[in-house]
Amino acid sequence: MSVKAVEEVSAQVPAEDFQALEEKIYRTIELYKSAKEARAASERDVKRLREQLEQREEENEALRRELVQLRKDREDIRGRVEKMLTQMENLGQEQAAS
Repeated sequence: MSVKAVEEVSAQVPAEDFQALEEKIYRTIELYKSAKEARAASERDVKRLREQLEQREEENEALRRELVQLRKDREDIRGRVEKMLTQMENLGQEQAAS
């Protein structure tokens, strides 16, 4: 663009319009910076939340295994108690028959 063309455009664009445009550009730059910071913060949050989710999944899996083992232990104990009760009943019946 030639100097003459710039002077013509400058003459056509009032200083107030140029100042308003300049302010809009600076606001746009600030909005862009804010959006970039917000995105970086969001990405950090996502990373942290994924790590927490992974930890919770590991804890959940450990608790599930523990629950399965506890249920198995409970069934084993139930069987042993029932066996003892049956033996006690048999003893009681034997004594009553004697």
